[in-house]
Formats: sequence, C-alpha cells, structure tokens
Amino acid sequence: MKSIAELRKSYERAELDENASHAAPLQQFEQWLQEAIHSEVPEPNAMTLATVGSDLRPSTRVVLIKGYDERGIVWYTNYESRKGRELAGNPFAALQFHWVELERVVRIEGVVERVSVEESDAYFHSRPLDSRIGAWASPQSEVIAGRTVLMTNAAKYAAQFMLQPPRPPHWGGYRLKPDNWQFWQGRKSRLHDRLRYTLQADGGWLRERLAP
Repeated sequence: MKSIAELRKSYERAELDENASHAAPLQQFEQWLQEAIHSEVPEPNAMTLATVGSDLRPSTRVVLIKGYDERGIVWYTNYESRKGRELAGNPFAALQFHWVELERVVRIEGVVERVSVEESDAYFHSRPLDSRIGAWASPQSEVIAGRTVLMTNAAKYAAQFMLQPPRPPHWGGYRLKPDNWQFWQGRKSRLHDRLRYTLQADGGWLRERLAP
C-alpha cells in the first residue's frame, strides 16, 4: 500500500497559452465550463465556495453554479446558513472549480451580493417540488436532534403548502462579482500553466502568467 506522500500524477492532457486564451476571463471560463460539460466529467457545475467569518476563520463548502454572465457567478442557498451569515458580515468570497479529468482549475475572487427577489423567485419555482419543500424543512447549519427533524419538517410543510410552496424569505441567490480570475492547466514536470486576470479601473482585464 502506497503512502499518501507517494501518490503522484503526471499532467499531460492540454496546455494554456496566453496567445490562445481569451482576452476576457468570462469567455475563457465559458469555454472551459462547456468543455467540462461536454466531456461528461462528474458534476461540472460543482464549485467550492470559501467565506470568512467575523472570527477571521475561513470555511469552505461545495455549491452548484446556477448562472453566469457579465455581472458574475450565481448560486442559491439558505441566507441563514453559516455561509449566509459570514457573507452578511464579510461580502468578499472565493470560488473554485476543479475538473479533475481535464486537469483544470478555475479560481474566482470578488465581492458577493444577493440577486434580485425576481431572480430568486424565478429560480425557486423552477426547482423540483421536493427541493422546494426541502428549503423550508432544513434549518441549514443549525444543530438538530436527528434526521427525524428534517422528515417531520418536510411532512409538515408539504401538508401546509401542497403543490405550491412559496419561496422562503430566508432562501435565495447570491452573485459573486469577479475582480480576479485564475486559470490553471496541469502540465508535465509540475511546470503548470497558470494565467491570472485582474480587473482594471477602466473595466478591462490585465492578463498575466504566474509561476506555478
């Protein structure tokens, strides 16, 4: 049995060159995301969200991207969860996509804001019924006595709302507005390709290569 220190992989699938990459990071991200989807990697829409609490302790969790455009990256969650509370106190956060099979990582940093009520309502009502009931049933991040609490809550709200649960006031979307992107492509001999895009005062993007 190998020790964990002996686990190694040679990255040789692709390369990331400044001249071949997009000048705007959103277009580069869209290309890579679509390639991940078409390659059928597991959950290409999964991203790690990092926040920092008032105690300055960082925390991470995996959430799912639900939209993106020039305004930023969108996901939905419980506003009263740990991440929601931390974002209320410190709106700066980071996202990371890791497409292992493609040997690629995308890192995104910026400030986070809530999406509009209309956006949250529209997405909530597009979800499966069980997921809409689940948004009511789970007091996310709170200590509960057991799974029975969730099942009891789900049964209660299903009976209360039937087929038309409204969006809970404590549930909705966030949008991270990027000011820094990094694209990492694994390369042989650990000489990886790493491009950083930094938002400039005029709204343009400065593209630079970083040492791996």
